[in-house]
Amino acid sequence: MSTTVSTFRSTPRLTLAHDYLLVMRGAERTFAAIADLYPEAPIFTLLYDKRGMGGRFAGRSITTSPLQYLGASQATFRRLLPLYPWAVGRLHPPACDVVLSSSSAFMHGLRAPAGAVHVCYCHAPFRYAWYEEARALHETSTLLQPLLRLQLRRMRKWDLCASRRVDTYIANSQLTRERIKHYYGRESVVIHPPVETKRFKTGVPGDALLVVSEIVRHKRVHIALEAARRARVPIRVVGSGPDHAALSDAYPEAEFLGRASDEDLVELYASARAVVVPSMEEFGITAVEAQAAGRPVIATAAGGALETVLDGQTGLLASLDDPDSFAEAMRRIDALDFDPARARENAERFSVAAFQRRLHEQIERVLTERPSCKVEQCKRDRA
Repeated sequence: MSTTVSTFRSTPRLTLAHDYLLVMRGAERTFAAIADLYPEAPIFTLLYDKRGMGGRFAGRSITTSPLQYLGASQATFRRLLPLYPWAVGRLHPPACDVVLSSSSAFMHGLRAPAGAVHVCYCHAPFRYAWYEEARALHETSTLLQPLLRLQLRRMRKWDLCASRRVDTYIANSQLTRERIKHYYGRESVVIHPPVETKRFKTGVPGDALLVVSEIVRHKRVHIALEAARRARVPIRVVGSGPDHAALSDAYPEAEFLGRASDEDLVELYASARAVVVPSMEEFGITAVEAQAAGRPVIATAAGGALETVLDGQTGLLASLDDPDSFAEAMRRIDALDFDPARARENAERFSVAAFQRRLHEQIERVLTERPSCKVEQCKRDRA
């Protein structure tokens, strides 16, 4: 059961904001935990799909941007990229003590009302604008690449100005903290995202390794598959994406299971020999979920795994983009002095209750240390 705000010392007036509520992924699950913490707070978002959210925010006061009338979905929302800065500027939160935004792109640019403090829980600075432009261009037709390059240049200018509207940044990991400092020149504190650890249970491990991921290039599923081939160990993949067909053809010995329900995923984790996380994640919920299920993790020695996996205890860390390093870890994983109870204990550091407690304590700290004046707004911001 989620911790509620009534367990804390005070109840500040909050307005909550999230980029878009279209499907339940990691950022949306984090925002859901925030919304549970402040059940009376109104919610502002650019786009909202009630069905995509599975009724998760039913009964809440939700205000959307004018773009809502265009009927965008998870499959089409990227087409509206040039309009999002404008749309953020059309949202006007009510009088409150704190605007708490949850942002990986746009909502940190929301203007707080007079006298309010803007606290941003940052999942990542806008990745396509700052450090994944090459991937964005690769996913776009050659004809449109010059236009996209120009748009991302404009977006970087807007995004930097938007960062000045935030009084306090909270980063979801050390990697995100470093990126906030690098791109925005701002300090931040780290509060790791919540993981619903209580959903998972231990079981009898099988022979196959497990990958749980979107099957897209930057998730590096091919690294895990190639490593399993070299180590000659069976591997299963949960997830789907544009690289599914190509990888299933290239690695016919692997078992591709498609998307799994939350219930099926509990069983898949519990029966895994080990869970493989080949990508570099800002945080990486999969590694924590695996440990909550009492299974070891083989992960990239970079990004969030450095904070969530205890190398040599709850898993093994391998070199980024190195199939041989992952293959060696796969061969060694059974010899690891692994204790499922220790893994579950480690996972509890990232529970929903721990997240909510730390977040509310930080909100109270910000209110106590509220500056006498807000950071000056960027005069050139068009939003």
